Amino acid sequence: MDEIAPVGAGESPRPRAPVPDGSLLIRGGVGGINFQFEELLDGAAALDGLVIQLQAIEVEAETVRVALFPFQASSYSSGSNAIIAAGESGRDIRRVREQLQRIGNDVRASHREYEFAESHAAIRLRMGLGTTVFGNGPNPFDLRGKDAVEGVVQDLPRILGWMMGLPPAAANVAGAVAGPTDVGAVLRAMVATPGLAFLKPRSVQVSRGETTMKAVDLSTSGMLRELDEFSARSEGEIEVVQVDKDGGRAWVVLIPGTQPGNPPGGSNPLDEAGIAEALGYNSAETSKAIRQALLEAGAAASETVVAVGHSQGGIHAMNLSQDKAFLAEYRLKFVLTAGSPVGGITPDAGIGSLHLEHENDWVPGADGKANADTKDRVTVTMTNPVSLAPGEELGPWSAHKLSRYEEGAQLVQRSSDPSLGASTATLGGLLGVGGVAKVSRFKLSREAPSRRRAP
Repeated sequence: MDEIAPVGAGESPRPRAPVPDGSLLIRGGVGGINFQFEELLDGAAALDGLVIQLQAIEVEAETVRVALFPFQASSYSSGSNAIIAAGESGRDIRRVREQLQRIGNDVRASHREYEFAESHAAIRLRMGLGTTVFGNGPNPFDLRGKDAVEGVVQDLPRILGWMMGLPPAAANVAGAVAGPTDVGAVLRAMVATPGLAFLKPRSVQVSRGETTMKAVDLSTSGMLRELDEFSARSEGEIEVVQVDKDGGRAWVVLIPGTQPGNPPGGSNPLDEAGIAEALGYNSAETSKAIRQALLEAGAAASETVVAVGHSQGGIHAMNLSQDKAFLAEYRLKFVLTAGSPVGGITPDAGIGSLHLEHENDWVPGADGKANADTKDRVTVTMTNPVSLAPGEELGPWSAHKLSRYEEGAQLVQRSSDPSLGASTATLGGLLGVGGVAKVSRFKLSREAPSRRRAP
């Protein structure tokens, strides 16, 4: 009985865009386009090896066929059949080899098309084409969530050209030449302004607070809930959780979002000035303080660390993934962020990360850069309507609340998407499901600004 070929048999493999999972849009991870292409290119390279082997077998089959010619006269019938069989074998091998070559070539052609499309899209974005970032209502500057803000930040040079009265064509050229806005450079330039010197990073001191034994849920939603509960009643504090698992230890660092100062630039390093340090200076001083807090909590060198942060805290958490001094001391294996602009941060190889964003939250787009699509980096965009508490009015910060991201994390845990499944499995393998753990609070204090004496 003839075998039935599977649907799609004979077609060249092509990556597929991840399918939305309910209200979640997922990008990156093992189901992401980039990793699929990496897998296909690796497969194409393996096919090249098979093609080389088949070429050698094909040559050998032809050699056998030619070697049979002198014996054909001895037994014409059997000799002819042997020659024909050897020839058909060589032709079958050639057909398989050519098909494998065609599949490999098609995969590479598909990858080239993808790279061209990505480059074309990037050029259009730099020229300010193809993306509408302003609202269509009575107020054209009514920005529509994360993507709108990200587009505006990217397109700031062109917008400034408009504001200076340049013709649209000239403004487009100016924007293309300038390229996407470097938010870090803008913040460093602001800090250099005499009137904004209070934004300049200053040394951060660490003092130990209370240490308790308590039940901790180490799932994504559980850690965000723990972060929400303790940050709501603290100022300038981070939490370090010691996790005992399989005879070893792992550590979780929980970093709150921005806590407005009065005035900014005071003793709390997580105030508005902390945003400048995070985006403009790679969290240089805060990273040192987190390392000191881990040391005082009892973390030994080379032990596993997971960093969790909301908003500004997520930037500090993600900056640890590229901090050479921190990575030389501890094995940072995973970063979880909620509502954080971290697209411009490139983590060290082998560090996994999960980024939760909401399409109506403008904060994740504040750096003007989308998160990279890689095997170890997964970005989840929530598209569900913002649920309001009784008496709560919809405002610009409604989608940014950490409680919203707890809801999203619960959806992530229930998702069957392969990228999210791999990401949550990685986190579970590092920390387990939770239980009673030692939780330590640490107060971070920014040193007072130095005062110049009057001449």
